[in-house]
Amino acid sequence: MMGAGRDQNLTKDTTSAPAASERLWTPANVVTLVRICLVPVFVLAIISPWPAYFGLDASSAVKSWVAALIFIVLATTDGLDGYLARSRGEVTDFGKFMDPLADKILVAAALLSLIELGVLPSWPALIILTREFIVSGIRMVAASKGTVIAASWYGKAKTVTQIIAIVLFIIKDTVVEIDPLSAIEDPLYLISWAFMIVAVVLTIVSMLDYFVKARHLLGFSSSDGGKGAGGAASADGSIASDRAPSDDSVAPAAEALAASVREAARRVIEKASRAGVSLGTAESLTGGLIAGSLTAVPGSSSVVRGGIVSYVDEVKRAVLDVPGPVLETVGAVSRETARAMAEGAVARLSCDIAVSVTGIAGPGGAEPGKPVGTVWMGVCRKGAAADARLLTFRGDREQVRLQTVLAALEAFEGAIGG
Repeated sequence: MMGAGRDQNLTKDTTSAPAASERLWTPANVVTLVRICLVPVFVLAIISPWPAYFGLDASSAVKSWVAALIFIVLATTDGLDGYLARSRGEVTDFGKFMDPLADKILVAAALLSLIELGVLPSWPALIILTREFIVSGIRMVAASKGTVIAASWYGKAKTVTQIIAIVLFIIKDTVVEIDPLSAIEDPLYLISWAFMIVAVVLTIVSMLDYFVKARHLLGFSSSDGGKGAGGAASADGSIASDRAPSDDSVAPAAEALAASVREAARRVIEKASRAGVSLGTAESLTGGLIAGSLTAVPGSSSVVRGGIVSYVDEVKRAVLDVPGPVLETVGAVSRETARAMAEGAVARLSCDIAVSVTGIAGPGGAEPGKPVGTVWMGVCRKGAAADARLLTFRGDREQVRLQTVLAALEAFEGAIGG
């Protein structure tokens, strides 16, 4: 088998993990704390009449540009602490909590300062700050249920436009001495308000996006997703498996699953031998269990070409030719990835039929709309485009993996026919 993986659900080694106090003063956390400590400096720079202390006019443009420069530095160094934490392997709970808090403190301080100066009315700030409270609450609910809601394109665009809008408002008129009638003739005034309105719109859209992603966590959608008996078509046109159990169902015991896997593997090898077709696998969450079950059957070498374990995205791209944009947009656990994995296995292994699986075995790794037990399975025959199905399983990590293996073997049987 080709490929290697890194188990994303490793148990924590408490004997070797450094104490919290030893991990607190990391470079990333220091950057975060410095950013927070400089927020009062920014507030003083924009509100206080400090230019008068140097013999300058208190309403001098120098005040606006200095405040804008401080804000830009604090805003643009947002990604620095995250980069340091990831690149140095020093991601801490303190950093996870304080980094987003630093951003919210900076934006809130800037908006409230502009309101204090009379430059900005209160309604844009009210909308922006309300969104932050709501999204923070949604993330807390998601985290309590073991789910991480990643930032979307809307959120990133919202952040960029907010920063630009705030900077423009700082430099356009830090003190209010502008005639509303003549203001519309000022290009900077119009540009500032254009960015602020876009920022407010994106703020609302990104908040609604969070609601949509977390609707199943907040009780706005049923746990069965509206599926009837025997499965139903999902939003992307794929078929939800009739294996998806109801809330009160019990996952099959591992021992019974293992016995079913052995029997199914035997049937697959027998059918493939009679049909004269070769088989291959591309596996992620099962880590080679499908290929292992097939090769455990005597005589399997006549039909099994091999298996590819693509446990990480790099292997999916490099070995199975899964397009990078697919992994970046819809993720590894998706219909598109499962299809690409199956097609890549047929091409790499020169087999007649390939089955691919990618999913979340647990206990961690759940995503919005993709709970533990979510599995996408692709099936590809040589010379044809791959198809993919969505499967949902219950049980612990071992049970989810064994159910996935059994489903893959049954998919082989269906593809072989006869």
